[in-house]
Amino acid sequence: MVIRSREELRRMLEEERASLLKRLGREIIVEHENLGYGNHMADDATEAYEQVKDLAVRQTLERTLRDVEYALQRFKDGTYGVCEVCHKEIDWARLEAKPYATLCIRCQQIREQGLT
Repeated sequence: MVIRSREELRRMLEEERASLLKRLGREIIVEHENLGYGNHMADDATEAYEQVKDLAVRQTLERTLRDVEYALQRFKDGTYGVCEVCHKEIDWARLEAKPYATLCIRCQQIREQGLT
């Protein structure tokens, strides 16, 4: 899909936000108070794994939702598409690939190198 305008990106972000909110509404982590009291250790291990997996999925959805909402706020502020570090325009291809990007590819690479 070729995105031709900032307006299309904004609409995509709004659709993504709606989708994330819907998924988060369905992603309910079930509390397992009796974890460790099952008949088999393997059953308990499976249940513990499922809890951790559910939590990781939820955290990823929440983080992505925050990023999408921040991008939509940047549209309102008039700063969307501008790198937060060097203040240059973020390359269009990067915005197409990741509409909620806040850094240009160069600044993102520098940040990642600094974290490793």
